[in-house]
Amino acid sequence: MAAPTPTSAPRVRSPLARLFGYSADHRGRVWLASIASVLNKVLDLAPPLLIGAAVDLVTASVQGDLSSSAIAQLGYPEPATQIWILGGLTVLIWVLESLTEYAEKVWWRQLAQDLQHDFRLDAYGHVQGLELEFFEDRSTGGLMSVLNDDVNQLERFLNGGANDLLQVVTTVVTVGGIFFWIDPGVAWMAMLPMPFILWGSVIYQRKLAPRYAEVRDTVGALNGDLAGNLGGIATIKSFTSEERELDRVRQRSLEYSRANARAIVLSSAFSPLIRMVVLVGFTATMIAGGLAAIRGDIAPGSYAVMVFLTQRLLWPLTRLGETFDLYQRAMASTTRLLDLIDTPAGIVSGPERLPRDEVRGHVRFEGVDFGYSSGPPVFKGLELELRPGETTAIVGATGGGKSTLIKLLLRFYQPQGGRVTLDGHDLRELDLRDLRDAVGLVSQDVFVFHGSVAENIAYGRPDASADQLRRAAEVAEADEFVGRLAEGYDTVVGERGQKLSGGQRQRLSIARAVLKDPPILVLDEATSAVDNETEAAIQRSLERVSRGRTTLVIAHRLSTIRHADRIYVLEHGRVAEVGRHEELVEAGGSYANLWKVQTGAAVSHAV
Repeated sequence: MAAPTPTSAPRVRSPLARLFGYSADHRGRVWLASIASVLNKVLDLAPPLLIGAAVDLVTASVQGDLSSSAIAQLGYPEPATQIWILGGLTVLIWVLESLTEYAEKVWWRQLAQDLQHDFRLDAYGHVQGLELEFFEDRSTGGLMSVLNDDVNQLERFLNGGANDLLQVVTTVVTVGGIFFWIDPGVAWMAMLPMPFILWGSVIYQRKLAPRYAEVRDTVGALNGDLAGNLGGIATIKSFTSEERELDRVRQRSLEYSRANARAIVLSSAFSPLIRMVVLVGFTATMIAGGLAAIRGDIAPGSYAVMVFLTQRLLWPLTRLGETFDLYQRAMASTTRLLDLIDTPAGIVSGPERLPRDEVRGHVRFEGVDFGYSSGPPVFKGLELELRPGETTAIVGATGGGKSTLIKLLLRFYQPQGGRVTLDGHDLRELDLRDLRDAVGLVSQDVFVFHGSVAENIAYGRPDASADQLRRAAEVAEADEFVGRLAEGYDTVVGERGQKLSGGQRQRLSIARAVLKDPPILVLDEATSAVDNETEAAIQRSLERVSRGRTTLVIAHRLSTIRHADRIYVLEHGRVAEVGRHEELVEAGGSYANLWKVQTGAAVSHAV
């Protein structure tokens, strides 16, 4: 049997090619800004030509041969006329140079702003659509570094670096053309360093690229630590870990500084080396051109042009190192941004639509197998049903998969085997927005946004009226405590609701779900952070809210689910018991033992 033919590795596109492909919608503006940059540099190089013409005019006047000047050969023999023409050309060129400089700056900077905006929105929008598993091994600070720092780095390059690169190329081409037009014998000496400069620039790019990639990675790790520490500042203080965390951030900051230093050492050597190489061409031009002018092979004005233009060539080339520095930083950032945007989504929306008003709320878990990537299986052949209009409760030991059920129902994750259905539709075939619009979730890990109380309650229905919002708060037993806040429903709750107690945040979350009015209500330890009195009030309210809709309740306190229509007891990824509260207590199994412990009926004989 013949050996299989090896396939070549896929061709990796350069960051610049990927950036150019991404900015296809702005390509016309890129060309327009580029043309403005080229024209501006051409006009910037014109004054030395005028100086050369003026030198020729003066020299011809001294020699008494005005017919030999360049302008005289165009049909203007009078010296005064020639001077006026030179003055007029000077004014015209300076005005046009100023206009093109304004145009290129405005167009490049506007393009930078628009591309920055597009990158940030596309990257953030894509991240929002990725499955929760994507975030398991990534820090919030690292993602923030890509969405903020990398986008800003690209903006800095487009603001000035792109224009500088174009103008360097324009300078080399234009000056080279003028030199060869004046005297090819001197021009090759002036242009001899160019191949070495370009070759050296390519080598520098290759050596700088991995160093700046390291810089972007280390700053992402640093931002991750800072974001995590600021989010957990209360925990840090309670464990008096300030010094330890400061040391950890210090180490991260040192890693970032060292990575930057390694890049700086290499990039800083570029300009001095380029200056030495350019010096060779400049010295050769000055000596060889001067000798040619003394011999009369070229006009004094032409010699002046070559000297001035060599200076114009020297300055941008010595800044080429800074430009390449910006370029490499931008390409490292572009790679990270586009890699994030190109990350494929593991969970995608299905084609089937299921409007909310058509949802009955019949959910089935059919032979579901599931396990997180970093752990053992959670479910093995799970069979479970939520009947329309009924309240179904799930109990079991911590880590038994109760909250995982909710994640599968909302398609935050999807099973490795079996399927989950809603009204007979496989969730993988349903439109994700329709699916999640049909479910109202009250999680035990309540997230409250920085904003007012009203904005947080109305998060699922921003168009709700003030009366609807207040009624939802009343159902959640939140209206009373909101009324005691300084500005009532307009009170700003702080980042993650820091100004509220755990119970208050829980009630806002319940009010948010009530206002959404979904056909399926999911309560994941919804009363875990409230006192017994408030829990009893909320339970009465939830009983009214649950009536006529499918409700899934995850609970540790069995007292909160004793009136559920059906209770499932999960053990080791399978359903161990199922029934109503009274039936399960009488059965004397796991549920009955839990009930005895929680009601004090069981007496410990431990010594």
